[in-house]
Amino acid sequence: MLSVEEQLKVITSGTMQIVPMDELRHKLEKGVPLNIKLGVDPTSPDLHLGHAVPLRKMRQFQDFGHKVTLIIGNGTALIGDPSGRDSTRPPLTEEQVEANAQTYVEQAMKVLDPQKTAIVHNGDWLKPLDLAKMLELMSRFNVARILEREDFHNRYTGGLSISLHEFIYPVLQAYDSVVVKADLEMGGNDQIFNLLAGRDLMRSMGMEPQVALTVPLLVGLDGHKKMSKSYKNYVGLTDGSNDMYGKLMSIADEIVPMYFRLCSTLSVDEIDAIDAAYADGSADPYRLKRQLARNIVDLYHGDGAGDAAEAAFDAQFKQNKVPDDIAEFPLSVAAVNDEGKVYLAKLLSDVKIAQSAGEARRLIDGGGVKVDGVAMERKVYNVDPALFSVGTVIQSGKKRWARLV
Repeated sequence: MLSVEEQLKVITSGTMQIVPMDELRHKLEKGVPLNIKLGVDPTSPDLHLGHAVPLRKMRQFQDFGHKVTLIIGNGTALIGDPSGRDSTRPPLTEEQVEANAQTYVEQAMKVLDPQKTAIVHNGDWLKPLDLAKMLELMSRFNVARILEREDFHNRYTGGLSISLHEFIYPVLQAYDSVVVKADLEMGGNDQIFNLLAGRDLMRSMGMEPQVALTVPLLVGLDGHKKMSKSYKNYVGLTDGSNDMYGKLMSIADEIVPMYFRLCSTLSVDEIDAIDAAYADGSADPYRLKRQLARNIVDLYHGDGAGDAAEAAFDAQFKQNKVPDDIAEFPLSVAAVNDEGKVYLAKLLSDVKIAQSAGEARRLIDGGGVKVDGVAMERKVYNVDPALFSVGTVIQSGKKRWARLV
């Protein structure tokens, strides 16, 4: 293993809280592998870079020789984590949870070392719990303390519903730590209450309590909201290499250092140098975004995939080449109307370049529509049908394409 100071330099990079730091140092000083716990509820079949932030931190612990336990919450997912919620989560069926769990593990192994990862399912010990054990566990928690957590407090004071079963969630997550004998548990910064609950339960049961480590919630591509599929500002771990590269090139300049810190494989010293360049104004955000995109594409698609995706990006956006994988539509969509013309706004809608004729007219008015590379005249909606034949390429901006066949 590396020295304690060398380990802490990497471990503390990109973290929000380590509670308590002196206990983590003491655990590391013993010189024996720690058991690092991450619990994940498979509430969705697809992961994005935000989900991968704690997985990346887990991988750092693995590389230092520590043990990693990934808990698939097929038991806790049936309740739903109330962290950060302003309403009760809709329940999932066991079938949904199990299907999501399979894809979650497959994607998580893109980050973790499969040979060094213990994968367990908390349903194995939570579902068989009898009433006596549940009552014994719940007796170790205080309702007033649970109501102190921010999400419950806000819902309670705001007169919003809190279902009784939601109170059980932190109890069960804490019990997971007891079962696996965790030395450290990590999670997003919205998980701090649950992580500390595990620490309290372990102490009350006579065990050495775990350390709680939290990582930031990754900001999405828009530069404002947390990364989420519902906000459509995410980079999926299963996105194609070209799509992944293109999305990363779209992030705001100011969040490039955060993405290097939380998502890339660069060393702490290299990332510190990028932060310093931003601080003194010498950073080149465009060049750094290209480096970041290559690094992350290589991470999830294999060495060399980043260079290939960059070449495809340059061909499309720098050299204005037509992408190879654009959607195709029958020539018949370019229908002639009663005036002997093709109504361009309807055509753009039919080939999915615009979501409606209204949006299509706005694209035309903005001068951003091209047919076979020729810009269409602004505010002209009825165009010559001779423009369209088999193989015609229709374009709006740099990302919306269609070919007639």
